[in-house]
Amino acid sequence: MKKTTKLFKALSDETRIRILKMLETRPLCVCEIQYVLKGSQPNVSHHLKTLYEAGLVESKRDGLWIAYRITEKPETELHASGLALLRKSLKNDERVKKDRAVVKNVNRVDISLKK
Repeated sequence: MKKTTKLFKALSDETRIRILKMLETRPLCVCEIQYVLKGSQPNVSHHLKTLYEAGLVESKRDGLWIAYRITEKPETELHASGLALLRKSLKNDERVKKDRAVVKNVNRVDISLKK
């Protein structure tokens, strides 16, 4: 029951849906997601933690950064179905299109140099 509750909680927030749709494009670090969302680092980290605890994303160290991506091995059939449904949805959503356009051009090295 807890896994199901965490899954639905994770999928019930627009920001987390936006993050998942960005991660469909490629793995991203917190600073890249923060750049696209124009949000704070603690807020983005909180959303990623929720997605991680729900079993929807995984992380891997990439040099100085931790790259997040959609999990390759969903925990349950419900997780796999949720991710499959998400992949098929929102293809024509303007917000998703704009986010993906920014993701294609965002670079963590450039972001860190601007700070």
